[in-house]
Amino acid sequence: MSERIDGVEVVECTRCPALCDARSQIVNGVGTTTPPILFVGEAPGATEDREGEPFVGRSGTVLNEALRNRGLARRDVRITNCVRCRPPENRDPHTDELANCREHLEREIDGVDPTVIVTLGRVPSEHLLERDVTVTNEAGDVIERRIGGEPRRIVICVHPAATLYDRSQEETFASAIDTAVSLVGGDVGGQARLGDF
Repeated sequence: MSERIDGVEVVECTRCPALCDARSQIVNGVGTTTPPILFVGEAPGATEDREGEPFVGRSGTVLNEALRNRGLARRDVRITNCVRCRPPENRDPHTDELANCREHLEREIDGVDPTVIVTLGRVPSEHLLERDVTVTNEAGDVIERRIGGEPRRIVICVHPAATLYDRSQEETFASAIDTAVSLVGGDVGGQARLGDF
């Protein structure tokens, strides 16, 4: 197994043979390294795999607009995925692939130390909370969970793509983003900790 890490960036990794075969590159997180909010998606899609950045396709447009509507830009937050390599045919990452990449995700979370984590969709919600999640019912819920040895606040959110296929999810998505922004007090540069609330 070949692996090379540079801070929170995964430079080289061969833990998942099927993903190594399917990817054109490793897609690391982007944005500030001192984020008030860390958005966690599932895995890179075709556009993300091609461009080397998470959430740059249609879902990324929805997320960018949600940030802009709240006076934020991508550079003000951090955006990453549970798995850094595109699964074949855009399938969900398998359990072993999520487990293989968990160390990379936890290293990133510990390294950037976000005030709030927003899980975008079922897969990252269940992965980080380690339980079944009904995202449409639980969107906007704030859960405290220990990740990488530190207590973290997690806001469950529907995936931005859900708003493209079901317009009724737009309000659910917006409300969950509002919850996350309210938890950081609108201070995009601040680092309020769990003890502050």
